[in-house]
Amino acid sequence: MEKIPMTPAGHAALETELKQLKSVERPAIIKAIAEAREHGDLSENAEYHSAREKQSFIEGRVKELEGVLSLADVINPAKLSGAIKFGAKVTLVDEDTEEEKTWQIVGEYEANIEKGLLNIKSPIARALIGKEEGDSVEVRTPGGVRSYEVVSIDFS
Repeated sequence: MEKIPMTPAGHAALETELKQLKSVERPAIIKAIAEAREHGDLSENAEYHSAREKQSFIEGRVKELEGVLSLADVINPAKLSGAIKFGAKVTLVDEDTEEEKTWQIVGEYEANIEKGLLNIKSPIARALIGKEEGDSVEVRTPGGVRSYEVVSIDFS
């Protein structure tokens, strides 16, 4: 199996979610199923079927998180420097619109574009890997080719 790169913060977030599912969500859904069973005929009991469906989702997510965490390769960006690589916080300027954006390159399970966490497998991240401050980068995206200039690289 291939290791899954992730930052310490991403690893901690997944562990927190797993702990929440196991210690809070799972017991709550077991209780809800037991209460729904007491209402009688299960074939027409919407509460029971809804609770079973939620239980199935929780169990699937628990298995997924356990699998991801078992393959996690936690990389601390603070120990890195130099060109852009996993964990780097990169500030870019769009060469067409002069819009400035800052992204951190992270693993796919912690990526969240709204929070500025860019999946390492994304076209932008792949184009940035190995670049230095001041470099110009062309990125082929679904919306067309974009040009960015690397303003700064931070590994803190």
